[in-house]
Amino acid sequence: MTGTPITQLDLSGFQPVDELAWQDDNGIVLSLHYFDIPPDLPAPLDPVPQLQAALARYTAAAGAGLVDCAVELVDGVPAVRQLVKVAHPQGHGQVFIAACTVPRATCSTVLKLQAPERGMTGFREAVIMDRLGPSDFFMPSPYAPDLTDGLPSHRADDPQYDAEFPEHPLTLARQIMRRLLPTVRLDPRFKAEQAFA
Repeated sequence: MTGTPITQLDLSGFQPVDELAWQDDNGIVLSLHYFDIPPDLPAPLDPVPQLQAALARYTAAAGAGLVDCAVELVDGVPAVRQLVKVAHPQGHGQVFIAACTVPRATCSTVLKLQAPERGMTGFREAVIMDRLGPSDFFMPSPYAPDLTDGLPSHRADDPQYDAEFPEHPLTLARQIMRRLLPTVRLDPRFKAEQAFA
């Protein structure tokens, strides 16, 4: 299989920048990927808490932070949806990466959004920390509470604050992924591949 097994996707608001990449007016990049090798997920999809903990540790070891992780169906196939924050490579703020991996036994396809902070960075975090105070702002990883590596978990990443910060890249990445996934259609040949276990 060449290209991507994703045969349909609602690309409203995005303009093409490459064969399998698009960008919107907020600088968010959407890209599609196909890997013709067994998925490198660190645990099976079930039980989900085991997968979430393994992904939290994997992400932290890379110096990043797992904000959200769930297993859900994409066009009827079990998939792993993740939201990860990483330090911006240019040294200011963060980049939020929302990715949905649809794994099969010997291959996988990934839909990825990269949403960088632009302009003033850290505003969301500063507002919420000022409101809650430092002692209530930081929290253990929801998936691996003993983690000390990687970017810290904190309350400002909670979706309850998205409405207050509608233009924040975390809010946008979450909203766009939520909108995109129900529109994904997969190649029947990919769906017929042996399931990931």
